[in-house]
Amino acid sequence: MNMIHPTAIIKEGAKIGSNCEIGPYCVIGENVSLGDDNILHNNVILDGHTSIGKGNRIFSYAVLGTDPQDLKYAGEPSRLRIGDYNTIREFVTINRSNQMQEDTVLGSNNLIMEYVHIAHNCQIGSNCIIANVVQ
Repeated sequence: MNMIHPTAIIKEGAKIGSNCEIGPYCVIGENVSLGDDNILHNNVILDGHTSIGKGNRIFSYAVLGTDPQDLKYAGEPSRLRIGDYNTIREFVTINRSNQMQEDTVLGSNNLIMEYVHIAHNCQIGSNCIIANVVQ
């Protein structure tokens, strides 16, 4: 059974798996797919065409799946794919790709520490540790 805080905003069209915990003031966009057993702490934003696997822990103020920070980006559809069992700490940002042909990808079993920025089109594998404030 999902536990969704009453202040969380889940837009119509979002797909939420089972046994998820969604904390206060989280916002989940209409094109987001969130797998089973995920924990979103308060104030997490998931947006855009973003798919997230199972068993991830996403901490406060993380912003995942927003538009790429690229002056050439003209609003075309693009994606972010996140695997399973990642820990994504506070204030992490991960942008979608700047084109549909190449996704931004974060594999599985990663630790992404506070204030990390993973830019558009990055491909991060599995079992990685990215230390604080890396961009």
